[in-house]
Amino acid sequence: MEWYREISTTEIIFAIAFVVFYALYLVRIIRIGRALKTPFGRVFIKLALRTAFFALVLVSILGPSFGGARKEVKAVGKDIMICFDLSKSMDAFDIQPTRLEKVKNEMKKVVAAFNSDRIGLVIFGSEAFMQCPLTYDQNALNLFIETMNTNLVPVGGTDFGPPLKLALDKLSSENSQLTDPKSKVIILISDGEDFGEKTAEVVREIERQDIRLFTLGVGTERGGNIYEGAGVKKDQNGNPVITRLNSSSLRDLANRTDGEYFEINENRNDVSRLISTISRIEGELRGARIMDVTANKYFYFLAVAVVLLLVDVLIGIKTISI
Repeated sequence: MEWYREISTTEIIFAIAFVVFYALYLVRIIRIGRALKTPFGRVFIKLALRTAFFALVLVSILGPSFGGARKEVKAVGKDIMICFDLSKSMDAFDIQPTRLEKVKNEMKKVVAAFNSDRIGLVIFGSEAFMQCPLTYDQNALNLFIETMNTNLVPVGGTDFGPPLKLALDKLSSENSQLTDPKSKVIILISDGEDFGEKTAEVVREIERQDIRLFTLGVGTERGGNIYEGAGVKKDQNGNPVITRLNSSSLRDLANRTDGEYFEINENRNDVSRLISTISRIEGELRGARIMDVTANKYFYFLAVAVVLLLVDVLIGIKTISI
């Protein structure tokens, strides 16, 4: 027999308290019975019933597991690569607190939602870098997400080509462990300002390999300023730089790869819908094994305890009610 939990100090304290208080109670009943010259033999029957009841409840709390069985456990999952835009435009304040901070908070929800899948992170601006390879380690993923900032990539424009190519290479490598392209997903997160020249070529390869690309646009159409130092960032003519969400390019990328476009703006947050959509994608069988399993049978002990409680209620003692 195995136990769901080990006996702790709490259970020991309750057991000691039961013994001490019931001993005092027993002494009191015997004294009253002798003083009134009434039989008190049934009190020992009740003692046996209540001791058994208490013991059975205690066993139920500890969770006895027995009745060994063999069960096939299958490991099914997906590989998900997240491409994260860290260009300076992600520091815009049109979404509070900033575009970047908002997305970082939402991406932690994505990581939590796909805890049985492998997730990798690619950061990019004008160039792309592998921030975290495909992993099941949620703590590592959340740590990498938390430390992301726009200083991690070279200053320059945004280019979708390099991050998509890097994500595609990782999903297509021998280490991906998956052979079914339908179980592989790329998520591209950006404000949509793509200045690259090779994006179309990479997207064609993603489409050819039948890997689905989902895009998440972050920002607003009215745009926002980028704060730099103590003031607003300005262009060469001294005018404030305003960065706006360019959703059309992101929609086009998703449509070409049988994916879907989602958005985060001041009035809309599609992250839950993104999670729901990817969750409907069937994962690939990674492996299966036969395991010995046991079931928590606490309810048997609890049922007997209830029966003993009912018997205890039906047994009365003259002179005093207990």
